[in-house]
Formats: sequence, structure tokens, C-alpha cells
Amino acid sequence: MAGTPWLIDTNLLIRWVQPADPGFHLVRTSTNRLKTLGGVCCYTSQNLGEFWNTLTRPADRNGYGLTSQEADRHAKAIEKQFDLLLDDPAVHLIWRRLLVDHQVSGVQVHDARLVASMLVHGVQRILTFNTRDFVRYPGIEAVHPKDLS
Repeated sequence: MAGTPWLIDTNLLIRWVQPADPGFHLVRTSTNRLKTLGGVCCYTSQNLGEFWNTLTRPADRNGYGLTSQEADRHAKAIEKQFDLLLDDPAVHLIWRRLLVDHQVSGVQVHDARLVASMLVHGVQRILTFNTRDFVRYPGIEAVHPKDLS
């Protein structure tokens, strides 16, 4: 992978494919800027699972209400534009250690898994709207999209 890898959080991936979303332009501008600066946009299978969940969940349950076929089309766009960080047993082992070492609970277990993948793949930065969710992890820099646009 040439360039500096950045994990793109699910909350950006969702907006990256939805032009009607108020955050679409900020997300597109920030990921384009990242690439201009020599960054490589990455995702994990977990990101794509969370992405699929949100896209296909009914709108009245905080989703987009898309069909599986529509979600698949959007997922293919992400797979084409971003680099996949593969899962392996090391991701699981580091994730488990992070859960205990940082006393992670509830929905934050998903962020810990992203961090585990980042650590395994040598990714130090994540582009996210939820920068506070990653403060507990030393060596991980969470950057808000507005800071790149």
C-alpha cells in the first residue's frame, strides 16, 4: 500500500454514498483532500457490515431503508475506491486485549475492533465524526473530516 493509510469510519462511509445526506459534501471533500495529501483510504469488513446494516435498516429505525441490491451497489463503490484491511487471528487477539485493558463495554466494542485492525495493519489515523470514541487508544489519532476540508 503506497501512501499513508487512514481508516475511514463507518459514519463517513455511509455519507460517502448518499448525496442527499447533509454530510455528503464534507465527507467527499475530506476523503479527496486526504488522497491529495498522499493518504490511502481504507475500510474493514466490520465497516462494511455496519454500513450495510444502516443502509438496509428501515428509515423509521434510523436507517436508509434501501434494498440489499442497492446496498450492494454502494458497497461495490467503496470496495472499488478504498483499500480493504483484511481480518486475521491477530485482529481478534488484539481486540480481546483492548476490551479488557480499556474496560470497553456496550457499542464501543465495535470501535475497539476497528482499532485492533488498525494496530495489526499499522494504521495510525482514523477519519471519523466521533473523535472522542478513539481517545482512549494510545497511538491512534482520530481526525474529524472538517479538519481535512
